[in-house]
Amino acid sequence: MSDQTSVTVIDRFLAKVFLPVFPHWVLPNHLTALRLFLTPFVIWLFWKEQYLVGGILFLLTSFTDALDGAMARTRNQVTGFGKLFDPLADKILISTVVYILVLKYVNVYAAWIIIILEFIIISAAFIKKTNGGQNIQSNIWGKIKMNLQVWGVVILVLSVVFNIEQLLAVSQGTFYLAIAFAIMSLFTYGI
Repeated sequence: MSDQTSVTVIDRFLAKVFLPVFPHWVLPNHLTALRLFLTPFVIWLFWKEQYLVGGILFLLTSFTDALDGAMARTRNQVTGFGKLFDPLADKILISTVVYILVLKYVNVYAAWIIIILEFIIISAAFIKKTNGGQNIQSNIWGKIKMNLQVWGVVILVLSVVFNIEQLLAVSQGTFYLAIAFAIMSLFTYGI
């Protein structure tokens, strides 16, 4: 797969609106490291059923994924570290949150399918890279999957915090869509 580092419309928007807050000495890898650092706090808050605070921190932590990608592409700071650890940080965050929340509130099968698919994607990327292949770059299907997973968690948290049962069904549907996009992304990666 080719090295897809082209700047998107969303990257330009984030660069114009949010990235001016970050001085140029802040690198995309710093945001990836921040996501890895914040993930245990998100997990702890959800584990302790502090859903509102955990949900806010989850949303902020997830947003670092969009920011580090936009920063890397618009500032021409794409690195090997970022290509490896950015998706790993995403998968750790999503898989652990899915394990805690989706397993408890949505569906045990959906939770395990999401976790297994994330494991397959990261394992396949690692194996492909170890065998001399290129890094597997995120594609549109993977980005849609990640966004659906984030919004599925946010909607689920809103459902639990505000006791809105209808949102639980919306969250479940969002996770099912994320599963479909995860499968599509696997096929397009050539795994």
